[in-house]
Order: sequence, then structure tokens, then C-alpha cells
Amino acid sequence: MSAPHPLLANVQSLLATHPIPWPRVLEAVVTHFDCPVGTVHLLQKDDGMLHLAAQRGLPPFVLDKVQVIPIGKGMAGIAAERRQPVQVCNLQTDSSGVVRPGAKMTQMEGSLAAPMLDGERLAGVFGIAKPVAYDFTTAEQQLLVDIGSAIARKLG
Repeated sequence: MSAPHPLLANVQSLLATHPIPWPRVLEAVVTHFDCPVGTVHLLQKDDGMLHLAAQRGLPPFVLDKVQVIPIGKGMAGIAAERRQPVQVCNLQTDSSGVVRPGAKMTQMEGSLAAPMLDGERLAGVFGIAKPVAYDFTTAEQQLLVDIGSAIARKLG
């Protein structure tokens, strides 16, 4: 069995800290992927919604719009609903219906939202974005899914 990816190993070491240092986890991930914008949303069992736990780089006028996200709405909500990564090459020109109007206000283009899963149990969604059009590779998507799985297992 091969050693885990260095980023995954770093995130796992951060997850051993109590409480989990969400800004440090997010910083490690966005730095690795060279993304100036990132979010961590955690599923709250009481209302079944995704609540913002950490963010980096969101403009203040967008921040209010992403505090709480319903399952099935926007990229994070759709990634949660489908239980699989959702990516958009260019948020500014996307017409798929996946991108909410507020997402365009971030001025980001390449974007990826990956669910945090422990088996089928959803714990949240990790989101990252670049200011240029970008298609995340299968390996990049899988790495973000693996990080999400490590987080979901930790949150139990």
C-alpha cells in the first residue's frame, strides 16, 4: 500500500487537533490547488442544511449568500445531493443551471465542489475555485474527495 498523498497526510494531521482548525485545513487545500477561493460547509443534522465553517477569499457581498446552503442548490448543494464532485470550467459563462447567480460575483472561473462522505453519510462539502477557466483533473477531483472522506470519518 502506498503512502497517502502529502496533502492528505497534512490534512489528516490537522484533523487530529481538537477543535479542528478549519482555517488551517482550508489554507492547506487551497494552497496546494493554487486556488485563492475556498469554502468548507458542514452538514447540520438539525436543519439538514450546509453551514459555512470556513472560507478564504470570498468577497463580503458573497459571504452572506453562502452562510447556509440547501441541499440541491448551487454547486455545493448539488455535490451534496449527488454525493459526487461537481465542477465548472468557467463560472462566468456556465449555463448548466448548476451555478447560482451569487457564484458569478466571486469573479472566479474554474470551480470544484466535492462532498465529504463517510460511505454514503454526508458530512459536508469542500469547495475550491480559480480565477481562470480550468478543468480539474480526475486525480485532482479524487484528492479532494479523499480529503473530504478523511474529514467525514473524523466528524463521525
